[in-house]
Amino acid sequence: MTDYSRVERLALCDLFDQLGPAEPTLCEGWDTYDLAVHLYVREADPMAGPGIMIPALSDTTERRMKRAKERYSFAEVVGKVRNGPPPVSIYALPKLGAQFNTAEYFVHHEDVRRAQPTWDVRALPADQQEGLWKTVRLSSKTMNRKSPTGLVLRLPDGTTSVAKRPTALGSVTVTGEPAELLLFCFGRQQVADVELDGEAEAVDQLRNASFGV
Repeated sequence: MTDYSRVERLALCDLFDQLGPAEPTLCEGWDTYDLAVHLYVREADPMAGPGIMIPALSDTTERRMKRAKERYSFAEVVGKVRNGPPPVSIYALPKLGAQFNTAEYFVHHEDVRRAQPTWDVRALPADQQEGLWKTVRLSSKTMNRKSPTGLVLRLPDGTTSVAKRPTALGSVTVTGEPAELLLFCFGRQQVADVELDGEAEAVDQLRNASFGV
């Protein structure tokens, strides 16, 4: 079985090499150097990792990222990300690492691709799309808890998953391929290639809302 977390890791690192350290990303306030450092400390620095998920510890993560950026050049950081996590990292465990990184590296690869002046939607292998759909179904309720409307995620073949029950605004159905639904749920609503169906006010509120992880 193909490890798509590694496929996306390597493709992202190739793109980092191509673009350089000062290009924009979809991560607010971060250029390509910052994003590469984020990926490095997430896997290699146990003191930085908790602050990525726990807001109260985010200052520590920011300090560790700054320290890594001062210590390593962009090329060095990209090389470390390309080589994968150190053996002592939880991300080095084959099954667990792939589970944690499949969505992470796909989304951040698109964070760089879709921040550039021109980009297109990639045609992904069916088994990669299937894996991303599993992630969407398992995590969508958590990722979309701040959505202003109810949310139904729908594949082009009609398969659906309820991400959030209707609110006072009602519910919106978001239709797209699994990869695009994942980007939508991760807060990349403005670039996700999806269709929104529902009452006009609900669709407008959802399209312009800030939510996701």
